[in-house]
Amino acid sequence: MNETLTRSPTRPLLVGLIVTLAAVVADSYYVIGQVAGLRVLQRDLADRSRRDSLQLLRIQNDLNSVALAMRDMLDSDGPYPLAAWSGQFDRVRLDLDDALQREAQTAVGERTPEQARYLAGSVRQFWDAADRIFALARDGREREARAQIRLSLQARQAALSTAVARLLVENNASEEQMSLKVADIYARVQRQVYAFLAATFAAIVLTSLYLIRSNRRLFAEMASLAGQRRDLAQRLIASREAAYREISRELHDQFGQMLTAIGSMIGRVENRLPEGSPEKTDLRETREVAQTALENVRGLSQALHPSILEDAGFEAALDSYLSTVERQIGIAVTYERSPTPIPIDDAAGIHVYRVLQEALHNVARHANANSAIVRVSVGDGRLTLEVEDNGKGIAGGGTRGIGTVAMRERAELVGGTIEFLEPPGGGTLVRLTVPCP
Repeated sequence: MNETLTRSPTRPLLVGLIVTLAAVVADSYYVIGQVAGLRVLQRDLADRSRRDSLQLLRIQNDLNSVALAMRDMLDSDGPYPLAAWSGQFDRVRLDLDDALQREAQTAVGERTPEQARYLAGSVRQFWDAADRIFALARDGREREARAQIRLSLQARQAALSTAVARLLVENNASEEQMSLKVADIYARVQRQVYAFLAATFAAIVLTSLYLIRSNRRLFAEMASLAGQRRDLAQRLIASREAAYREISRELHDQFGQMLTAIGSMIGRVENRLPEGSPEKTDLRETREVAQTALENVRGLSQALHPSILEDAGFEAALDSYLSTVERQIGIAVTYERSPTPIPIDDAAGIHVYRVLQEALHNVARHANANSAIVRVSVGDGRLTLEVEDNGKGIAGGGTRGIGTVAMRERAELVGGTIEFLEPPGGGTLVRLTVPCP
């Protein structure tokens, strides 16, 4: 063991780990820097482009609202005079001015001063023309106002819509350029990642080869330690059962007898008191508390160590436990046993009994089952105990936990085997097989 420890692969593995981590840190630093730059680019360009497109669509929607309003204004059969449309035009003007200001702040593409002046001038000329038309309408010159809508206002609205559409096209072009920049960054990062993966793969291969050589030396020691652990676990189980047996006897013989004597003494004093007296009532309640404590002590004693196993044998202990287990775990339990007597001594019987308890408790806690079947059979010099449920099965994790480890240890302690199977119909089947004398 000392030789194995002196030849431990810890130091070379640490060196390999440090080299690998250094490569990871260096490449990660590069990748993080590139990704950070990409994030800034996407935040400053993609988000602005999205907001700019939304404002352009908002402007376009306002212009479409104006176009629909002008169409209704040209309808000579309409129920409203042209001046009635002034309020709607004012609301659209406010929203359009706000949208133009926001769009100018979020614009992505580089616009020339001529483009900015053209857009601002077109908007101003449109609203000037609209104001003149409403002035004519208020003066009662609606025919002339409608003519101005056809000749001037509609043309200016169409020109504005064309300008906004052109801005949308330019915005899409800016998004395409941004996509090309992002793709270029991704390509550079990808090349660096490939190089990093190659270096990391080489380091892992070298480290793994050394680890394989080391494992050949360590596996034998691990197997020896596992055997020692198994022996220790079995001794612990045996010691625990012995301690449970002693504690159970002490509870049953001393505390049980003391509580029985207390109850008898209280009963004698109670009989000497007249009916209806407060003292008699208090003594009756005290005797009931003592009786409840006695039952709890007996139940705890039975849980720690089933004395019936030593007094009446394994079969009687099994019958007694299965007759009460349904009430304890809240699951319907069916008991099937062969007519052949079960030739098993108390030393092995306690372990079989504990395996049965743990299996049924696992069914109640983990299996999500509503029924279980307990089968006990004897044949070919072996006792077979089976506990089958209709729950979620092994795939649902019903056989995992410290209880399962204890069941395996108990099976090995009596020279038997235990299996956790999944029947064709679903659920879990726990099968314990132990040799009979």
